[in-house]
Amino acid sequence: MSTSAADPASGPTSGLQTGLATVFRAEHGRVVAGLARRFGDLDLAEDALGEALVVAAERWPVDGVPPNPGAWLTTVAGHKALDRLRREKRRLEKYAEAQMVTDTTPPAPTGPVEDDRLRLVFTCCHPALAPASRVALTLRLLGGLTVPEIAAAYLVPETTMAQRLTRAKQKITRAGIPYRIPAAEDLAERLDGVLAVLYLVFNEGYLGSSGQAVRRDLTGEAIRLARQLREMVRRTPSLGPQPEVDGLLALMLLTEARAPSRVADGRLVPLAEQDRTRWEADLVDEGHRLVRGCLALGRPGPYQLQAAVNAVHTDALDASMTDWSQVVQLYDQLLALRPTPVVALNRAVAVAEVDGPDVALGLVDRLDLDRYHAWHATRADLLRRLGRTDEARTAYDAAIALAGNDAERAFLAERRDALGGGSASPGRPSRP
Repeated sequence: MSTSAADPASGPTSGLQTGLATVFRAEHGRVVAGLARRFGDLDLAEDALGEALVVAAERWPVDGVPPNPGAWLTTVAGHKALDRLRREKRRLEKYAEAQMVTDTTPPAPTGPVEDDRLRLVFTCCHPALAPASRVALTLRLLGGLTVPEIAAAYLVPETTMAQRLTRAKQKITRAGIPYRIPAAEDLAERLDGVLAVLYLVFNEGYLGSSGQAVRRDLTGEAIRLARQLREMVRRTPSLGPQPEVDGLLALMLLTEARAPSRVADGRLVPLAEQDRTRWEADLVDEGHRLVRGCLALGRPGPYQLQAAVNAVHTDALDASMTDWSQVVQLYDQLLALRPTPVVALNRAVAVAEVDGPDVALGLVDRLDLDRYHAWHATRADLLRRLGRTDEARTAYDAAIALAGNDAERAFLAERRDALGGGSASPGRPSRP
């Protein structure tokens, strides 16, 4: 079974022009989800899209890009899937059920929300699949990430990731996992897994582990699905209030609002240096409203608390006006709920602004995160502020070696190269 048939940078599609690669990124999740609903086979859906992309690479340079590239790919991929089913004479029951090109009968109801991609997420997040496989499969099928990109995100060899994806899809087939949003009584047990996957898909777009530093197609899709999920929850009274759904959406919106100012001249711009006039005010306002609604329920959760941290940052007209004491208090609550080294690292960044970089460095040095580039980057900035230039340079080198994309490496290299002969320079360690 193929796990990379539709990769724009591998196999027969290696010569695709930039325009086709852009369409691939934008339409991959939509086309695969539609084909999966129609044929009930993830491998067939991916392979058919891969074949359609080959046809597009041949025809579009001659005929021009069609007005609706996604619909064109869906139609051609549908033909390819039907041809394969006929040619191989397999899965006869699926062939009999497959809609023919001239069949306009609407599909049977498949859940409370008529959205193919949200159903695909729920399929990828079935409890029968391991958590790591759920995220990897969603990134592959919904986000269109290549196997090498996903492998880089997980720090595993490409062959290992390819095998993991293949096994996950095989398990879906063997277990007969339905391609639908689960019934209302099963939603609660799936909800946490879906939230976790959407959060990680968003993060991959917010700060890519490889390749592009920012992928707004991924962040935008994660936000769209979070909105759909929120609407689904609101239309399912038996679930009751689910403030973590609102919290995740708020977190995404408040983070996405900063996107226009996060990259400049090929380098990341840290939060303290961003031009706040370029932040998207409508997303900030919506995120703040959601955070206030969550606070009114009094049931704090990890996503709500992270959203509240971002609300504090986006409420400040200037970095110097940030209420760092409130940020530390929010991280204290988050650390109690989710006592992970990464949360502790983020808390230490805020502590540096309240109690100084020396206190924060003591907290950071206790964390076992030496394979995490942000840990080295935070140490480097704290050491820089303390005037420990040689140690800071070494830490920057370690961060650059582990960073996943060029824009981040450019930012870190600029900070390293700006180190003087031992005098501390102003600045704050902050996530861009």
